[in-house]
Amino acid sequence: MNDANELELIASIENGEWKRLQDNGMMMSRLKKAASATASKDYRINVRISKRDVEALKTRALEEGIPYQTLVTSILHKYVHNRLKETN
Repeated sequence: MNDANELELIASIENGEWKRLQDNGMMMSRLKKAASATASKDYRINVRISKRDVEALKTRALEEGIPYQTLVTSILHKYVHNRLKETN
């Protein structure tokens, strides 16, 4: 998130545009369960990949501020769920 987005978010909160959920406990439980299932990494794979591609992944991950393994996992997750967007 950049500074402009953060300032917009702060202004939105201060202007009272945010409302508390009525059933906060149930929603929190659902979100924790979903996050736990999503974050579960219970299977390991080994993949041979070119050094050039690994370096490019590491560079991109650094730009995103995340570990490169997390980036690779995210890309694979989005691909298998048809949410990976191509930009040409």
